[in-house]
Amino acid sequence: MKRLLHEVRLFFVALQFFTRVPVPRWVGFEPAWLHDSARHFPLVGLCVGAVGAVVLAAASVATSPAVAVVLSMIATVWLTGAFHEDGLADTCDALGGHVSRERALEIMKDSRIGSYGAVGLVLVLGLKAAVLVSLPVALALPALLFGHTVSRAMAVLVIRALPYAGDLAAAKAKPLAQGVSRGGLLVALGWVLVVAVGIVASRVAWWPAVVLSLLFALAGTRACARGWSRRLGGFTGDTLGATQQVTEVLVLLGWLVWMRFA
Repeated sequence: MKRLLHEVRLFFVALQFFTRVPVPRWVGFEPAWLHDSARHFPLVGLCVGAVGAVVLAAASVATSPAVAVVLSMIATVWLTGAFHEDGLADTCDALGGHVSRERALEIMKDSRIGSYGAVGLVLVLGLKAAVLVSLPVALALPALLFGHTVSRAMAVLVIRALPYAGDLAAAKAKPLAQGVSRGGLLVALGWVLVVAVGIVASRVAWWPAVVLSLLFALAGTRACARGWSRRLGGFTGDTLGATQQVTEVLVLLGWLVWMRFA
């Protein structure tokens, strides 16, 4: 019972870190808990995806598909405080030009958004909206749930695979910069498995979409990890946000590709 309570506490720590959702006071906080909470990042993603799915389903009844998609995206962006989108923009600004590793890390610390960041953000969000509009609501809902879950797990995978590239002493989330244990990664991937099984259980015919979208996400994560390693020597908080955004879109694309050829 004590162990279960601790895992619940870790989930709330992760929820508080990534969203605007208030958590109970009894949860408390210790730096080590943020490190351990990485195992539940995909579960937070599932919660965010669930909010987006509910808004999409409700708005689809009263509005057009395009408006419903935009409202759904607004809901998830507001819920997370554009946390991951900010990381994507900063990463695009830092790595969009041919600058040194040191200069790229300096650019990531700048709160202002540049042309590379603006273009990258518009293109990724635009692609996400285009894919969701192209999917019927019946497919967009599970795709959203899976995309938000898988993309957070892929960020955990990057934390496990790469060293921290920035100044560890000045890291905003120093516990996360210290890496993730193998057990933590397995739990994170376990959440992906739980959601995948749930989706397939609800409609067996969707299993190819689940598998294909997961393969897309893994390929995207590998490409991102190689890029972060080559340009920066590892990951930063901003590149984790970029990884999440890229792999979320790739999961959605996987569902769309499957639908086109099914």
